[in-house]
Amino acid sequence: MSIGNFYQSGDWKGEKHVPVIHAPEMVKNGEEVEVKVLVGEEIPHPNTLEHYIAWIKVYFKPEEGKFPVEIGTYTFAAHGESELFTAPYLTTKFKVSAPGTLYATSYCNIHGLWENSMEIKVED
Repeated sequence: MSIGNFYQSGDWKGEKHVPVIHAPEMVKNGEEVEVKVLVGEEIPHPNTLEHYIAWIKVYFKPEEGKFPVEIGTYTFAAHGESELFTAPYLTTKFKVSAPGTLYATSYCNIHGLWENSMEIKVED
């Protein structure tokens, strides 16, 4: 069985574990793209010592590319130590020169792996 079989998805408006992606649908060739990814936008995800999002990963797969490129891995390490809780929210930027698909994956320590994606078009 492939690890891909363990990824779950759903409508982020009704499922608190799905990473929500905010990015422009159309960008100019070579333009810097700002991407925000979070878990629990419509339905807040618990953020406790017992139940938390440990990390979010962001990838971009160019339409003509063979593999996705990892943009970054973002670890959320404070889960109640000294009353600190890290929110599963990130903002990153990267430049694109070709259309493709943006992917976000996340890991909940109780409910496992989750994924979401969105297309980005590029104009000259």
